[in-house]
Amino acid sequence: MSYYFSKVLNAGFDEVMQRTTDSLKREGFGIITEIDVRDTFKKKLNVDFRRYRILGACNPSLAHEALQLENKVGTMLPCNVVVQDIGDGRTEVAAIDPVASMQAIDNPRLKIAAESVRTKLKTAIETL
Repeated sequence: MSYYFSKVLNAGFDEVMQRTTDSLKREGFGIITEIDVRDTFKKKLNVDFRRYRILGACNPSLAHEALQLENKVGTMLPCNVVVQDIGDGRTEVAAIDPVASMQAIDNPRLKIAAESVRTKLKTAIETL
């Protein structure tokens, strides 16, 4: 089982960032964190790196449900979505597969909830 799903788009990084946040919003997710890996590596390591952002996507109602089922699941939230420049005018978007990440937790009801999150994340990525 893969731990993520992804899509490559023939579009620039800034356009794909906007399309990704819009698509996630349509599926009920908001971006609650955003890590600019390129900027962080430059500041902390003085290393150049491709444009790479990690978005913390959260669907509040689904997060609430998951926390009601398993109070430590917050260690795995929010759902990470990566947008990265892969060169030649192409940008890749990848999202964690919550079903794969929840395999570590022995809670059948949480696995069912993770399926719902997976469906919404996959739809957001597939419809970019």
